[in-house]
Order: sequence, then structure tokens, then C-alpha cells
Amino acid sequence: MILAMLAGLFLALCVFAALHDVNRLTIPNWLNLTLALLFVPAAAVSGVPMEIIGGHLVTALCAFMIAFGLFAFNIVGGGDAKMIPAVMLWVGPNASVQFLFVMALAGGACAILIILVRKTMPEEVVPGAIRAPFKEDAGVPYGVAIAAGVFAAGAGSPFLSEILSRISLFS
Repeated sequence: MILAMLAGLFLALCVFAALHDVNRLTIPNWLNLTLALLFVPAAAVSGVPMEIIGGHLVTALCAFMIAFGLFAFNIVGGGDAKMIPAVMLWVGPNASVQFLFVMALAGGACAILIILVRKTMPEEVVPGAIRAPFKEDAGVPYGVAIAAGVFAAGAGSPFLSEILSRISLFS
């Protein structure tokens, strides 16, 4: 029950991060830190063997190094580079390929949508709460893609599978 509550909070914060990223094109540090720190009590109450928890930690560490490189080359923003390893703690090695695949597809779809809207609609027509990505030279809110990847791949994680199985869309 406690694991389900922690996982539910984690998923809700992923949605919040996506919405915040759309609205402001940033993901706050406190949010990424919270996503990562929620893993500690989740791992403690889950009953998952230490070898699997270790695999999740190694996966997150690898994701951190790759995301840092992507940030260094200005491919992703700092908030995105911090959110990816934070969610990889929860997703783990078994679901990481599916997470990355869905994240990449969703990120590409977001980019295409933003480009199409920028070319066909004046910025003033877009509602204020979601206008930031549609401004000229604005970035892509990749928090949306990261959250999509979490929801798509989370069923493969021992920490997220129970809560996602309760949501009929993902069962």
C-alpha cells in the first residue's frame, strides 16, 4: 500500500513536471530531486531484492552520465538532463529500452507538433498556459516526452507496475 502511494505520487509529479515544462520550459530542481528521493522509501518498503535495486541505481547512474553529455552539447536542457536519471531510478534496467524508445518518439512528436503550429498559427492564438513552446526560438518541452516514457514503460518496473496495473489504460 505504501509503495503504491509513493509510486502514485511519483507519477503525479511526472505529470506536474510535464505541465510545468509546457508552461515555463523548465523543470525545477526541487521537482527532480523529489522524484529521485522518493525512490529511497519506495525501495525500502518494496521488498525488492538488493540486486534489483542496485540495477536501478546503475541504470540511473548511466542515464545521468549520458544526459550530462546531452546537456553539455546543448541537446537537452538542464531540467530534462536531471529528470531522465531521476525517472530511470524508478524505471530500471528491464524497462529502460521501452522508456527510451517511447521518450524519443514522444519527443519527436512534440517537436513536429510545435514546428507545425509555429508555421501555421500566430503565437497569440495559442492559449497562454501552453504558449511558451510555440514562441519563436523556444525549446521543446521534453518533460512531456519523459513523462510519456515513464507511463509507457512503468509496467516493466517492480516499483511502478502495481499502480499502473490499476489504471485500465496501462493494464
